[in-house]
Amino acid sequence: MPIAVGTQAPDFTLKSKTSSGLVDVKLSNNFAKQNTVILFVPLAFTGVCTAELCDISSGLSAYKSLNADVIGISVDSPFALEAWAQKEKITVTLASDLNKETAKAYGVLLADLIGLGSVSARAAFVIDKQGVIQYSEQTATPKDLPNFTAIKEVLARLQ
Repeated sequence: MPIAVGTQAPDFTLKSKTSSGLVDVKLSNNFAKQNTVILFVPLAFTGVCTAELCDISSGLSAYKSLNADVIGISVDSPFALEAWAQKEKITVTLASDLNKETAKAYGVLLADLIGLGSVSARAAFVIDKQGVIQYSEQTATPKDLPNFTAIKEVLARLQ
């Protein structure tokens, strides 16, 4: 079960690979500045994950206009995530949860996905400027997408 609305969001520092090298993505850097949407995706280079993050990338301005940063988190390495972002033109910040600690902290670590081992479930969280979870969703299956209309409604209320 994903952690509940009203819970203080577990902070994290994850690695992201950019053209300038490895950088830290720290959730609490957004506190007091903007709201944050966290999207957990099971695996890079898979159909549903690619469609989800490409759609979010193409509509990123809608999230920016709602004063929200979007972070995609996967158990893939930061190097695989960079290659995926380049290939698919994903502009959302992608952060590597290679040790799976962040997925575990958010309650969305699946024990096994089709024999591939543990990965994060597909999940979405909205975290306000105070670091409190305002929206929490884990989809029924990894093939289902989060409710992005509900996510945007929560963000609009946080303006």
